Amino acid sequence: MMFDQALKGRPSWLDLVGTTPRELSVARWHADAAGGDSVLLDACTGPTLDVGCGPGRLVAALLSRHVEALGVDVSPEAVRRTTERGGIAIRRDVFDLLPGEGLWQHVLLADGNIGIGGDPAALMRRVRQLLRPSGTVVVEVEPPGSGLTVGQARVRAEGFEGQWFPWAWSDAESLPAEGFFLVWQRERAGRWFACWERL
Repeated sequence: MMFDQALKGRPSWLDLVGTTPRELSVARWHADAAGGDSVLLDACTGPTLDVGCGPGRLVAALLSRHVEALGVDVSPEAVRRTTERGGIAIRRDVFDLLPGEGLWQHVLLADGNIGIGGDPAALMRRVRQLLRPSGTVVVEVEPPGSGLTVGQARVRAEGFEGQWFPWAWSDAESLPAEGFFLVWQRERAGRWFACWERL
């Protein structure tokens, strides 16, 4: 799958057409939740769906806090690594039918996963379907003033160039979030996060 090189622990970069390549935070993904992850974890006090869960550090951390959590990822490598660290995950596309539709208290879009599908507006509409009324989505966003960037991306590792796929980056102010209102935005450990509540 698209991010499997990074999920296997290989140093990897994300190329988004028209922007500077970004090194993926592979070491952070594979480590235990720490640093800025506390913003994500503290925001989740009830049943939480981690969309694009990767190796499952957030799912495992939430379960250790006795918070019900489920990871969702299209990659079997992600699901395997999540379950190996004691988390619970299923292999599924977020746009497919998921367990607990309309009942989740929180949805996480960490590690740049607002880019999934290359259409943040469509992704936020889908997240709204997954959440209960007054549920929240916590998103890792770009620094203020970055705007919205949509385009084709690929993952690169040494000796490997993946296929191109649609992706996006957005700051909180530029994120299309119809049917939500922005609750807060904050920075921690050089990362930016924002929380929207479902109307």
